[in-house]
Amino acid sequence: MRTLQKEAPGRRAPEMLRDYGAFIVLFLILAVNALATPNFFRLGTAWNMLLQSFPIIIMSLGMAMVVATGGIDISVGSVMAIGSIIFAKLSLDAGWGILAASLAALAVTFCVGLFNGLLVGKFGFQPIVVTLVTMMVGRGAAAVINDGKIVTFYDSNLVDFGLYQVFGVVPIHIVLIAVAVIAVYLLVKETVFGVYLQAVGDNLRAARLVGVNAFLVILVVYAVNAFLAGFAAIFETARLASADAINLGRLVEMDCVAAVAVGGTPMRGGQVRIVSTLAGALTMQAITTMVNMNNIPYAYSLVIKSVIIVVALSVQKEK
Repeated sequence: MRTLQKEAPGRRAPEMLRDYGAFIVLFLILAVNALATPNFFRLGTAWNMLLQSFPIIIMSLGMAMVVATGGIDISVGSVMAIGSIIFAKLSLDAGWGILAASLAALAVTFCVGLFNGLLVGKFGFQPIVVTLVTMMVGRGAAAVINDGKIVTFYDSNLVDFGLYQVFGVVPIHIVLIAVAVIAVYLLVKETVFGVYLQAVGDNLRAARLVGVNAFLVILVVYAVNAFLAGFAAIFETARLASADAINLGRLVEMDCVAAVAVGGTPMRGGQVRIVSTLAGALTMQAITTMVNMNNIPYAYSLVIKSVIIVVALSVQKEK
């Protein structure tokens, strides 16, 4: 017993680093920008950074749940492209209303997630292999739908939809971020599903032995993750007034995985951190904004993010 008591204080620093590491990294990135990036803390820059971080934040929430089950989904960028092109084509070419086109895009992306969850949860395929296939097929399918062309709409009501501000002040994207974070937090922290989710990631066999329907949990998690990717695609498409099946969502899976890792959700599964994931997503966007505002080649941001991922994984490593 004494040995345990002596070891506990020594573990406080690593545990605190895992718990608050995302906020520390975000603070450091912001501090660096305060010194090195002119106008970084202007209100307009802050609004733009939040708007640009919208898809990363929304999809990181879903990715955190997937990782909590011990899985991973690298197809979210392609799923985002599918949702975007379907939403744009149905809204513009087919004459569907915004609501109908949105529901159709969400239904398709949800089904893609069900496909991933079925192969992972029912047939036991490796998540990275399944989602790699979905990533390649999804990106190709999105390009084929519109022959690889970019769909643009500058004189459409979709533009007003993408620029809508609540009370004429707060962009709709900011409100949706708050709603999504609260909803996912309550789902994983205050419901039985959240307990099952973490139990499956902690010990799949034990979870099954105590009666948890692991297949259903995995199926739902992958479906929700793809649904959130489609949700992000709709509002990002409306904000940009275009749907680019080739470039929309490219490498976004890297930012999502990085946000989850920096946020402290163990990549082996068994635990999920939502608020810290939000901080991790903001960190990824802050790095991108820093690179852009200082006219630094984008490749450098990938290097910085990769280093942060490695550091985050090393912090998660336990004896």
